[in-house]
Amino acid sequence: MTDVPGMDTAGLRAWLEREHPELAGGGLTASVIAGGRSNLTYRVDGARLPLVVRRPPLGHVLSTAHDMRREHRVIAALGDGPVPVPRTVDVVDDTERREVTGTVFFVMEHVAGTVLSRPGQNTTFAPDGLHALGLELAEVLADLHGVDPAAVGLADFGRPDGYLDRQMSTWRRQYDASRNRPQPALDALAERLATTVPPAGARSGIVHGDFRLDNAIVAGPPHAPRVAAVLDWEMATLGHPLVDLGMLGLYWDIRTLTRHDDRSDDGALSAVVPGAGYPEFAELVDAYAARSGTAPPDLSWYRAFAAYKLAVILEGIHVRYRAGETVGEGFDRIGALVAPLAEDGLSHAPATRPTSTPRTTPRPTPRPAATTPTRRP
Repeated sequence: MTDVPGMDTAGLRAWLEREHPELAGGGLTASVIAGGRSNLTYRVDGARLPLVVRRPPLGHVLSTAHDMRREHRVIAALGDGPVPVPRTVDVVDDTERREVTGTVFFVMEHVAGTVLSRPGQNTTFAPDGLHALGLELAEVLADLHGVDPAAVGLADFGRPDGYLDRQMSTWRRQYDASRNRPQPALDALAERLATTVPPAGARSGIVHGDFRLDNAIVAGPPHAPRVAAVLDWEMATLGHPLVDLGMLGLYWDIRTLTRHDDRSDDGALSAVVPGAGYPEFAELVDAYAARSGTAPPDLSWYRAFAAYKLAVILEGIHVRYRAGETVGEGFDRIGALVAPLAEDGLSHAPATRPTSTPRTTPRPTPRPAATTPTRRP
């Protein structure tokens, strides 16, 4: 492999010249895009336009995770709809030829903008702009949940029936595959969640699986930033929409719950800090509910599940870090976040299983096309 760990840029150039000559240019250069803690993402320059390549991590790849074909499929399916996503180029199984990554990988066009992941980046935008951006993020999520899977070719993308029970089983398996040290709070959270799974409801839709501010590209002027593209669809499926809203709530308040309540960029977990202009999460819930045509939902189980899911993910990353199988900086601090996340999840988890079911809701009205410039024409 050349230039960057996990990808051969000479091989990528040869592949482009053979399979997509309309994009091939001169010599390619690649760099790892910081921020991702699971799949590897590279920016590639030197082709006829900037590209992005996604591939699985270098080691400790968990069963059912890191599925490049699924991620490519959902992004391609959403390309003509109300949810802004990058334009896809191709998905490739390189496991036998080993020309580029030696894995399944996919290529998409690069979307210009900023990924807001640290407080220091907030100075690019005005406080009123960040407030509006937070509400728009919630509306984008409502728009995603309003997409009819069958209408975009995703009717078989998942099984909504029994989704929450399968999620608990899946993440228990992922946790078991990553066990390397005692985690009593995480064990307790797993047991609490398993006994309080909400009853099945009529509402289902496309679930992103990791919806948060720093999985979006933000573009636009200081007073009017917009969501230019939603990224990182590796966990997408068909299921219950409130799982996404619970995850958004976890990340919206994550600096406080993990004791990163200062405004510094040191060990930053989120750009959302007090005083920057972002709305409170309750405002996001209201914006989501208004966009969806629902009453604000009870998120207690979903918020606790989000903490459990992230804790399990970070425990797996901690295993890869200790094995020397991570690329980039910041992985040395990941393991210390697992226990605080588990404690936070316990603070939200309901003591008993709820008896009511979520009501079916109407599809939201699509957002204006002017806010989704990255869609295919």
